[in-house]
Amino acid sequence: MQFRSSRRLVAALATVAVATGLAACGDDGESTGSASASAGGTKAPETLTIAYQAIPNSDLAVKHLGLLEKALPNTKIEWKLFDSGGTVNEAIAAKSVDIGLAGSSPVSRGLSQPLAYQVPWIHDVIGAAEALAVKPGITDLKQLEGKKIATPLASTAHYSLLAALKDAGVDQSKVDIIDAEPDDIFAAWSRGDIDGAYVWNPNLGKIVADGGKVLVSSADLAKKGKTTYDLAVATDAFAKDYPEALETWVKAQDQAVKLYRSDEDAWATAVAAELNLKPEEVKTQAKDLIFLDASEQAGADYLGGGLATNLFAAAEFNKELGQIPSVRTEADYEAAVNAGPATAVAGQ
Repeated sequence: MQFRSSRRLVAALATVAVATGLAACGDDGESTGSASASAGGTKAPETLTIAYQAIPNSDLAVKHLGLLEKALPNTKIEWKLFDSGGTVNEAIAAKSVDIGLAGSSPVSRGLSQPLAYQVPWIHDVIGAAEALAVKPGITDLKQLEGKKIATPLASTAHYSLLAALKDAGVDQSKVDIIDAEPDDIFAAWSRGDIDGAYVWNPNLGKIVADGGKVLVSSADLAKKGKTTYDLAVATDAFAKDYPEALETWVKAQDQAVKLYRSDEDAWATAVAAELNLKPEEVKTQAKDLIFLDASEQAGADYLGGGLATNLFAAAEFNKELGQIPSVRTEADYEAAVNAGPATAVAGQ
């Protein structure tokens, strides 16, 4: 399989793990600054750095509505925009963020490395919001041989693309897979430089609006056992030092999911402001994702067991495809999923 990178990402996550010299939360992996207490007495760091992505889910509602800032008034909340889960893994390895959003495939890679983080929340279950869109003349996955298909390397979309090719019996080495971030992918599509892309909204929606045809979606792959998620990861250091602050963060996420269910217009208006889209566009794109509140996430199907099984299976698949060198024991992936905060919030 050929990879062409528009950004020259780090060759492998293992290399990133020892990267130094980048801005860090602290040499020991702890959050920036000494602890402070919020108005409610919650122990929290002076600065909490969050890696987010331009995805139409409740994380953007939390950001735009300032839910975390209100809950932790004595903590400076720094929101940093990232293009994909692969780059979030790089930031975690460099100790420059405390909490981040990454797809389940990059998280399975990170845990296999291993990166010292855990999963306390599921931002969404990915459905048709992530898909392979191609030129109208392409009607079958086998026609992708010799074609230029873009996707962010080491992302959940990349994982799904490889899963789709394998399921269709297409030799991935015969597809010219180009590594590019979502905004760059749409620019390449607009110029006619690529034949298709496996990417997520809002850029997926832009490609479809510009004539792209969806050939296969992550919802289709989920029916075949390749379910993917957008997950939250929190560094082990942050979770250990500030468990109350992590629970507060989960509570803010839970509030945003409940806002989506109770007042979709208000939720969509907040998310649309972050994505520079119209609220109606956000509503349409959000319907292709599944949002779960804390009580649902704490159950056996998700943080209570099912997610760990999924991450272990994703790691095994990535190893089978040569994307990672090794897989840890299933117990390691189970240990990395932390249902505690969601369980606590669900009980409030």
